[in-house]
Amino acid sequence: MSITLLRTLVAVADTGSFVAAAHRVHVSQAAIGQQMRKLEDLLGTSLFDRTAKPPALTPLARSMLPKARSLVSDYDRLIACAGDANNLAGTLSLGAVPSSLHGLVPMALKRLMRSTPQLSVKVVPGLSTDLLEMVGRGAIDAAITSAPLTPAPNLRTYHIAQEPLVLISAPNAPTGAPHDLLRTLPYIRHTPRAAAGQIADEWLMRNQITVQSIMELESLETVASVVAHGLGVSVVPDICMPDAVFAALRRVPLETTGRSLSLLTRKDCAKAQLVERLMEEVSVAVREYKEKLQ
Repeated sequence: MSITLLRTLVAVADTGSFVAAAHRVHVSQAAIGQQMRKLEDLLGTSLFDRTAKPPALTPLARSMLPKARSLVSDYDRLIACAGDANNLAGTLSLGAVPSSLHGLVPMALKRLMRSTPQLSVKVVPGLSTDLLEMVGRGAIDAAITSAPLTPAPNLRTYHIAQEPLVLISAPNAPTGAPHDLLRTLPYIRHTPRAAAGQIADEWLMRNQITVQSIMELESLETVASVVAHGLGVSVVPDICMPDAVFAALRRVPLETTGRSLSLLTRKDCAKAQLVERLMEEVSVAVREYKEKLQ
């Protein structure tokens, strides 16, 4: 049995369809169907209910998935160990929250790819909850995101920076005590689907502050842009490496811990060495940015 067949089975299970799996493993949809029929022939049983649209995994196929994932992971680690330990090559799939995409991620990747020119990187933007799920099931190698409150036992967490909560407003917005401004000015809410939005909402609730929410946005950078145009105020993490728009905002500390920005990866990730090299460059990028501000 080829490891390719098991890898394709895992891809179909992770993505939910033959079409999406084809994009994941870089073959045609027809090839996915052929591979799955070959696997079924080898096992002598059906793995998909093809009356469903898209085809659904049978209970037997679902029961096989943990072992299939383990075999694929073991194979990838074996290949990685067999190569030159200093040869950081291949493709690294990296998830990242949008607030890291204009400063931290490009600076760290520029440093990493300068020292490893044979490396290619696929960046996947997303919210923390989505990225955490993708790392957990092995859809991406690592993610720069908010650290989960309860770390999963199969994940390794590298701390990047603590981003305390701040009240943000346009430079020409009214001034005053943060609590008073939040109660009287229009509030731009960061979606509670995002970890940063959840942290802000919890702080508001804990301090018994009722805001006049006029807008809810998906990304922290969009929240900052709307606030910069004078449409309201917001409570957000103080981005460790902000873009020009965020850096120009008035930021008032709220004396709370805020968000722990972290790099997450699976403990059994076959590209652990690449992830560790990336973390080294992330740390350098953050340190150099802080030094420039001094």
